[in-house]
Amino acid sequence: MRNHLSERWIALTERLDGVGDWLAPLGLRLILAWEFWEAGIEKYRGENWFGSIQSDFPFPFNRMPPDLSWTMATWFELGGAIALLLGLGTRFFAFNLFVLTMVATASVHWPMNWQTLQDLAMGYAISDKGFGNFKLPLIFAVMLLPLVLKGAGKFSLDALIASRTGAGPRQVVQDPLAWGLAGLVVGLPLALLLPTLGLTIAIAGALLVALDRLLLA
Repeated sequence: MRNHLSERWIALTERLDGVGDWLAPLGLRLILAWEFWEAGIEKYRGENWFGSIQSDFPFPFNRMPPDLSWTMATWFELGGAIALLLGLGTRFFAFNLFVLTMVATASVHWPMNWQTLQDLAMGYAISDKGFGNFKLPLIFAVMLLPLVLKGAGKFSLDALIASRTGAGPRQVVQDPLAWGLAGLVVGLPLALLLPTLGLTIAIAGALLVALDRLLLA
C-alpha cells in the first residue's frame, strides 16, 4: 500500500514538474514585467526626482550624476519589463532589476534608523509611517531570484533560441563553482542594502569559486 501511494505521488509530482517548467516562471515574468513597466513608464513621463535622494544611494551609485541614474533606472525598467515578458535574456535582465531593486530599497524604502530586528520589521509594510516600506521591493527581489537562478522556463524566447542552436537541455550541475556563482549573484547586490551580510555571502561565493578552480588544477 505504501509503495503504491509513493508511486502515485511520484507520478503526480513528475507531471506537475513537467507543467511547472512551462508555467511557473511565466507567472513570475508576467507580474514582474507589468510592475517594472509601470515604474519605468512613470519615470519616462515624469520629472527627475533623483537629485533629492542621490546622497542616499549606496556606493557606487551615489557617485553618479542624477540624470544618468534616472536614465539608467528608466530604461532598465522598461527594457527589463519587455525582456521578462518575452523571456529574452532573462537571467541578465532579472539580475539587473534585482540590483536596481536593492538600490531603490536602500535609498527610498529602507528604514532610516533602526537598531533592532523589531525596528526593522516595522518597515515591512506598504505605507510608510516613519519606519520604511520595503515590503513590495522585497517581494519583487524574491520573485526575481528564481529567474536569475533558473531562467525563463520553457515558454520563452530563451528556450526557443536554445533549442534552435542546440544549447539545451543542459545538465544540472551542483558543484562548488555552482554554489559560488550563486553566492556572488545574491551577495553582491544584497551588499548594496546589507553590506555585512551581502559581502559575507559574496566572499563565501568567491572562495567556493576559487576552491573549484584549485580542485580542477
